[in-house]
Amino acid sequence: MRLLHTSDWHLGQTFHEFDRTHEHQGFLDGLLDTLEAEHIDALLIAGDVFDNPNPSAAAQKQFYRFLTAAKRRVPDLDLVIIAGNHDSPGRLEAPGPLLAAFDATVVGYITRDAQETIELDRLVVPLHNREGDIAAWCLAIPFLRPGDVPRVETEGDPYLDGIGLLYRQALDLALRRQERGQAIVALGHCHMSGGQTSEESERRIVIGGIEALAVDIFDPAIAYAALGHLHRAQKVGGQERVRYCGSPLPMSFTEIHYPHQVVRVDLDGGALRDITPIPVPRPVALLRVPEQPAPLDEVLDALAALALPDAPLEAQPYLQARVRLTGPEPGLRARVEAALDGKPARLAKIETTYGSNAADDATRGPQSLDDLGRLQPDDIFTKLHWRKYGEAPAGDLLAAFRELLLANDEEPAP
Repeated sequence: MRLLHTSDWHLGQTFHEFDRTHEHQGFLDGLLDTLEAEHIDALLIAGDVFDNPNPSAAAQKQFYRFLTAAKRRVPDLDLVIIAGNHDSPGRLEAPGPLLAAFDATVVGYITRDAQETIELDRLVVPLHNREGDIAAWCLAIPFLRPGDVPRVETEGDPYLDGIGLLYRQALDLALRRQERGQAIVALGHCHMSGGQTSEESERRIVIGGIEALAVDIFDPAIAYAALGHLHRAQKVGGQERVRYCGSPLPMSFTEIHYPHQVVRVDLDGGALRDITPIPVPRPVALLRVPEQPAPLDEVLDALAALALPDAPLEAQPYLQARVRLTGPEPGLRARVEAALDGKPARLAKIETTYGSNAADDATRGPQSLDDLGRLQPDDIFTKLHWRKYGEAPAGDLLAAFRELLLANDEEPAP
């Protein structure tokens, strides 16, 4: 059986206020070609389908057109989709009965029966080969909020231990259903310990690092774990079988050097046979001018010297100007725009760097709307603490603040 692992599409995202529909459509069109050319039996989408819980009608239409086209071009394709932390679980699951007609299973949230027992059946999904036989079982575990996990008595972290127990319970059910020659794979949206993050674009799943999971959460009985959330493609804990495929597009300038890919997974009966990353071309380039911050006059000279090929607006590269200043520069944007006048590039961001100390860096406010959108609650708390007391908050105070946030970070199931 052959699977394709992808995640973190973030449909509907704008890049520093520029629309990205053209880029997302290019990726989806290429993905359709890959599904057909690689003879894929099942497509696993590991969360963050959309960039926010209330995606635009255009973003939703783009998603459902893709699903329709995928089923038309690969009629026997199974699809399993889970919600990520950017998705609305209820919105993603709402068309589930309709999507079932397309052999698509959507798991947005955890449900419980009248006795408050987690309904594990909906988390264990059969995957069929091209002959129509069940060839594998997929543990489809969406992003888990604290209220989603089983309640456990533990000396450790009840949230992390609850996640581990839920994966174990789902695996036990899959093992009971498993027949000879059938594999078990896991699909999850989570932050694994040791994973390389992209600070500018990955919304922390809970707060800080307390949500990081150990790789041993994936029992050896699981042939492959297809993960979403971290945008850099990477294996976890040195294990080939536990992977983030990464995002298909860069979500920020910090991802300028990320390779983008989807991952083809070949199963041989119940075992993993091969893992093959398939590169995803970047439809729009990212430019940093210069590579490292420089004085304004040098930056303006470098911008004026840029030689770029003509391109339609939606294909023009995004440009970040990196300027080192010694003081306020009220006309900065106008001067940068003047240096770029007539050049086929979109000025996405002007990054300003000052000679500053730790307190200045900690208390400086957001420099743009995108910076503001990336601020997390504990970022704001830390900045306010610096401003009032001239130092970072103590560890126990920050932990108490994070615990308070966790208590209010649960989205009730519809």
